[in-house]
Amino acid sequence: MAPRRILPHLPSRPTWRCQSCGIAWPCSPAKLRLLGEYRENRTALMVYLETLKAEAAEQLAELDSGTPPADLARRFLHWATPVL
Repeated sequence: MAPRRILPHLPSRPTWRCQSCGIAWPCSPAKLRLLGEYRENRTALMVYLETLKAEAAEQLAELDSGTPPADLARRFLHWATPVL
């Protein structure tokens, strides 16, 4: 039996589904990786996620008659907002 190829939890464009687990990206493993990677700079994480959200909105709108999903801010940003 060939070894199973493990894919990283990255977005598959233009559907924005996780390449590894297939759910809407960012999935839980991707969120954990991003929080660890940007542990010291939450502002940079938010800028990065906002950029990805804009890209996803454009690509997902093209797949769905020009209308992006309404919950992209929750999906891409709200989970990463720092708690004060």
